[in-house]
Amino acid sequence: MVHLLPLLGYSGYPGLKAILKRAITDAKTLKEGGVDGIMIENNYDLPHKIFVGPETVACMTVVAAKIIKRVDLPMGINVLWNDYKASLAIAKTAGAKFIRLPVFVDKVRTNYGDVLGDPKEVIKYRKQIGAEEIYIFADIQVKHAKMLEKKDVTVSARQAIKAGADAIIITGKWTGDPPELAKIKRVRRVVGKFPVLIGSGVTKENILELLNYADGIIVGTSFKTSHYPEDKTNIKNYLETIELQKVKEFVRVVKMLK
Repeated sequence: MVHLLPLLGYSGYPGLKAILKRAITDAKTLKEGGVDGIMIENNYDLPHKIFVGPETVACMTVVAAKIIKRVDLPMGINVLWNDYKASLAIAKTAGAKFIRLPVFVDKVRTNYGDVLGDPKEVIKYRKQIGAEEIYIFADIQVKHAKMLEKKDVTVSARQAIKAGADAIIITGKWTGDPPELAKIKRVRRVVGKFPVLIGSGVTKENILELLNYADGIIVGTSFKTSHYPEDKTNIKNYLETIELQKVKEFVRVVKMLK
């Protein structure tokens, strides 16, 4: 993960030049550390909005395009809280390969409002802008949210696959919390060889066990320095940077499976 500094219109906005400098530095550090891809996210735009304004789309498009030119890794886009139109439009314009969508087939309540997944509209919009080549990585029963309907995570998994997701993401309840291993195992049994990613709480201590049942991982918090007080929402303050040695150690452990 490349968590962007607060963007235009949010508290702490340091200017686009500073945002670009940090984002490119973090992306280069991740590449040097050996990761397979990167994803940018407006993690520190608080409070989040379900659908963002044009100022966020403008900032993230510029940042994404600059990173793609400077860092030779596949890139994804995640526009919090659940702005699939912004994510797809940025990805298409900048040349990213995939988006992450926190809510695709579920109905959830968040601190920023209720989100009712509408996969048909997501697929329709992707086609409308000619972005069918951009993959949709869809969370199922995502963190930081309360389900508004009772259904097992395996039902959400099946629904996401049927609706057109290209991969599904399983998370814990909160940032830094890994998903329950039993839940991952249940999902794996019902989806077969369909791509499954772990989207929170992965560390070098639990990664080998998790990758027995998952095809990939999304890492943010575990790669960061710890120089500042913890943030109530995100654990790591936005001033924390990605630490090269942590990335290298993590990748080294992952390669033990190969």
